[in-house]
Amino acid sequence: MEAGHLRIVRTVSQLREQISKYRAARETLALVPTMGFLHEGHLSLMRQGRASHDRVCATLFVNPRQFGPSEDLKTYPRDEAADIAKLRAGGVDLLFAPSVTEMYPAGAATTVSVSGLTDCLCGVTRPGFFDGMATVVTKLLLQALPDAAIFGEKDYQQLLVIKRFAKDLDIPIEILGGPTVREADGVALSSRNAYLDAEERARAPELFAALKAAAASIAARAQSPDAAIKAARQRIETAGFGPIDYLDHRDAETLASAEATDRPSRLLAAAWLGKTRLIDNVVVGDDYAPTKRPLG
Repeated sequence: MEAGHLRIVRTVSQLREQISKYRAARETLALVPTMGFLHEGHLSLMRQGRASHDRVCATLFVNPRQFGPSEDLKTYPRDEAADIAKLRAGGVDLLFAPSVTEMYPAGAATTVSVSGLTDCLCGVTRPGFFDGMATVVTKLLLQALPDAAIFGEKDYQQLLVIKRFAKDLDIPIEILGGPTVREADGVALSSRNAYLDAEERARAPELFAALKAAAASIAARAQSPDAAIKAARQRIETAGFGPIDYLDHRDAETLASAEATDRPSRLLAAAWLGKTRLIDNVVVGDDYAPTKRPLG
């Protein structure tokens, strides 16, 4: 992406007015929803959008409906000025940064809920998260009506949930994913990594390393999935992680427990390191691209 003019809008009407101009010029649009505190992972999604579309719109909204009562809504890292500078330098065309009241006007009473895919993993350990996420993403998709919307594969369960409700609700938008972007030591980029102190950051690579080793062992049939997962849990516990919300072997499309290795699968984990909850996932065996395959 080349540096250019970034237009910033705060209301749905302003968003639609600007997008209508792109449509009048027969330009295609990619949408990249974010909660801000942008890092290279987010910016890689913007570049992915630019590679296949004429315009890129980012959104910046810390969605209160996807935070539980004891979670980090008030302390979630925010730096809008820095985010705007990164978007401007990256050549993003449009930023939609609404207020809470713009997104949820008085009297708003609708929630989007997805069953099945949300009955495991983060759906168990973060009750209410997926309802809040699905509701706000549905609103953003309908507010902007882009040609495509792009989400990171680090939040793998979230990506599958979004693909599911977009299909179920006949939302005419292509849902794409982008590969997880990592630091040189393997740590997946996340805005919440800012919570890690120096000692915790030094131990953080063990999560990805344990998942990668377990996935290789399962794929090579050197260990059963249960044995590989047990070894991975022991490895990250030794590194100081705990509690472990989950570390599971799941079907890559349905998220059902993967007992066999004859279907594409992933290892997915969420574990605490101090006060920071880290999530990650890795492919088991041959790569699988949920971003390029329709559900159903």
